[in-house]
Amino acid sequence: MGLKNLENLKFVDANPEEMEIHILDIVEGLLERKLARADPLRLFLLGVEALLIQQRLLFDQMAKMNLLACSRGSYLDHIGALVGTERLPATPATTTMKLTLSAAREQAVIIPKGARITAGDSVYFAINENAIIPAGELYVLTAATCTENGARGNGYLPGEISRIVDPVPFWTAAENTTKSEGGADVEDDESYRVRIHEAPERFSTAGPTLAYEYHAKAASALIADLYPDSPTPGEVVIYPLLKGGIIPGEEILSIVREKLNDRRIRPLTDKVSVKAPESVKYDVDAVYYIDRSDATEATAIQIQAGLAVQEFVAWQKEKLGRDINPTELYYRLRAAGVKRVEIKSPVFTKTEKNQVAIADHVKVLFGGLEDE
Repeated sequence: MGLKNLENLKFVDANPEEMEIHILDIVEGLLERKLARADPLRLFLLGVEALLIQQRLLFDQMAKMNLLACSRGSYLDHIGALVGTERLPATPATTTMKLTLSAAREQAVIIPKGARITAGDSVYFAINENAIIPAGELYVLTAATCTENGARGNGYLPGEISRIVDPVPFWTAAENTTKSEGGADVEDDESYRVRIHEAPERFSTAGPTLAYEYHAKAASALIADLYPDSPTPGEVVIYPLLKGGIIPGEEILSIVREKLNDRRIRPLTDKVSVKAPESVKYDVDAVYYIDRSDATEATAIQIQAGLAVQEFVAWQKEKLGRDINPTELYYRLRAAGVKRVEIKSPVFTKTEKNQVAIADHVKVLFGGLEDE
């Protein structure tokens, strides 16, 4: 059963009206008289009632912290500890650097571990290990990691990280050959909650589908969705999708690949590969109309319609294999207060499990006011 399908429990009743009646019934029964609305004793009892309500709400909240579906923060960490699943810590971005000499040398040149390169801002990448350029060679490829955790080091395109901060003799040029990625903040409660729910699958090796999903998600807090496929017996292909519908680059794919090929996780007979999902492009082209009776609210409705389009585009790409569905766009625009919508595109398009639908061109126009 999914966590979202569980009934919303209430451990303690904190209805103010029922509590007020209950308190007054007890006190009036003991005093054998009615308390008028302005009676000082009644006003005092209402103050006590407010404290009791707050206390009951606190008791209800404390009880819910013991439930996976409701827990959060450090309480959720304790639930995760019961199944051996820790919250993923903040991680730095990584990239592959090409380090180049001024000219080939007769002896090897060592560029020491920790030597830093930057794009010219305050974000630095340090070489993971000593980079050795053999005699007669001009350059070497090596891994580098951002010096600070989080998403700040993500998104540098190839060639942008090129300024040497810690110079070494004969080393004159550096550039990243892959887009920097993999930097993530501490895992949020919602993704951590899902991993705890899936944690029993980890007690097996990564043979079952859910086990592969669990171990792949544990590779990075950036992974929002993934699809494990087995095109032929003994072969497994994993397609991860990052938060925000971002297609992972080589750095993230390498992290997931390394995680899943750990001999304690991968079955001996499986050949595991990790590939980026295929993007399916579509356009959004629509015209909407607002009821003339809502003319005074037309500006606000236009703003809500714009937000609805943005939410549709984000919704469409947040999950692998989600069909391109114009009905969802129509529903969201109607909910925003629009009277009628003419959707030229997208048209309904089925996508495969290893594909993600990403909007290319978005044009949604206000067509004017119409009578009902």
